[in-house]
Amino acid sequence: MSQDVTPPSTVAPTAEENHQMTHREILEALSGLLLAMFVAMLSSTVVTNALPAIITDLDGSQTGYTWVVVATLLTMTATTPLWGKLADLFSKKLLVQSALVVYSIGSLVAAFAPNMGVLIGARAVQGLGVGGLTALVQVVIATMVSPRERGRYSGYIGAVFALATVSGPLIGGLIVDSPLGWRGCFFVGLPIAALAFVVLQRTLHLPVVRREVHVDYLGASLIMGGVSILLIWVSLAGQDFDWVSTTTALMLAAGVAIIALAIYVEARVAADPIIPLRLFRDRTTALATGASVMVGIAMFGATVYLSQYFQLARGMSPTEAGLMSIAMVGGLLVSSIVTGRIISDTGLWKRWLVGGMVLVIVGLFLLGTIDEKTNLVLVGAFMALVGLGLGATMQNLVLSVQNNTRIEDMGAASSVVAFFRSMGGSIGVSALGAVLATQVANSVRDGLATMGIKPDAHASHSIPDLDKLPAPIRALYEASFGDAVGHLFLVAAPFAVAALICVLFIKEVPLRTSNYEPTQAEEPVVR
Repeated sequence: MSQDVTPPSTVAPTAEENHQMTHREILEALSGLLLAMFVAMLSSTVVTNALPAIITDLDGSQTGYTWVVVATLLTMTATTPLWGKLADLFSKKLLVQSALVVYSIGSLVAAFAPNMGVLIGARAVQGLGVGGLTALVQVVIATMVSPRERGRYSGYIGAVFALATVSGPLIGGLIVDSPLGWRGCFFVGLPIAALAFVVLQRTLHLPVVRREVHVDYLGASLIMGGVSILLIWVSLAGQDFDWVSTTTALMLAAGVAIIALAIYVEARVAADPIIPLRLFRDRTTALATGASVMVGIAMFGATVYLSQYFQLARGMSPTEAGLMSIAMVGGLLVSSIVTGRIISDTGLWKRWLVGGMVLVIVGLFLLGTIDEKTNLVLVGAFMALVGLGLGATMQNLVLSVQNNTRIEDMGAASSVVAFFRSMGGSIGVSALGAVLATQVANSVRDGLATMGIKPDAHASHSIPDLDKLPAPIRALYEASFGDAVGHLFLVAAPFAVAALICVLFIKEVPLRTSNYEPTQAEEPVVR
């Protein structure tokens, strides 16, 4: 950290840095930020119900399905801390607008993708922009609003997250069922991104604190490289090569070695590390980060495959599958808004984290009981429980860390939590996707053999067009996907239990009423 940046707990902020935005100014700027957040969330949800059609059209496999999701999560994960660090060095408004441009470029390439390889690459570019939007919106709001008031605005973020999650699958399903086809899903976010760009240009005015720039490109590259190798191994093992094989040993060794080197670089070499390891000396940050990884595995890893359950196990159209997602997101919407308001009024947040994780665990175990014949009302009720829990958990984990963080580290700390949640999501989607592919392939292969049909290795791993299959084979695929998706929730549930354990050990500190000076009640925070 350069010498011109002084910890706010010892020296009062300058008049420029302590400029307090009025409530109206905050809401005006927030409108542009929420549009940007909506675009980021929409990038994932709008393609959810389009994925089966995309894979069928481009002759993809279950691994391809997984990597259309993982490519975005991976680049978002790897670049989130980089965006957060840049936010501590450069104009936050310019960075948010740059992220919108990167997202738009990726969307255009994806819309015209001729094959799976180009589509996955374009989704990776989208992820670069989404990583920026995800990290920077949190950072900008943290700069504008004190922690005590931030719960209210975090509720707005939760509402936008819910809106994008509800409308995304619905919009995606309608587009896929329309003459536009699945390619239209990648155009839908472009007008919103353009509007967000213009609104931010007109309404967001934050002071730019000039600092000496030390961007840790080496650390960011090593982190992305190590995580990528491990995720590729998880996705391909069991299909392209055996779990116990020379290839597995080489990829594991390479991934672990690169991540170990990244940790060394962050701890000893980087002048301004992309992930400042000193942040983890604070117990709240360390535990919230661990919980975020587990929440990411459970949330992304399990829920991303619900669209396959509804379309391939229950025979629904993309639009109908989108309607089913309302159950989960309705719970998330109500929970995030209500808990955000209560937290702002009381300053107390831990009880909502604990209660939210309990609901997530119960919901995941109940979803673990579903198959292709489960009553849809019950499936919706189980999804609503998970949504209620996630709404009380996700934003408040970030809030707990921001409350214990100095203002000059706000960008890095906020992005670290988002980084590890996204990393957990990447791991979850890859690992559970591999579990799903293997279980479905084995079930289909055994079923075909029972019918006296010689199984085809490629066909058992492919995602079929159910309407073109004979009735007995269609029923086999539906049963295979129904059982396998239910099994995924049982696999994901223990990770939610681990997140609850982390949350239980977090020390609650009443929310600060200022971004710059801790109150007397907050002085016992251990650093």
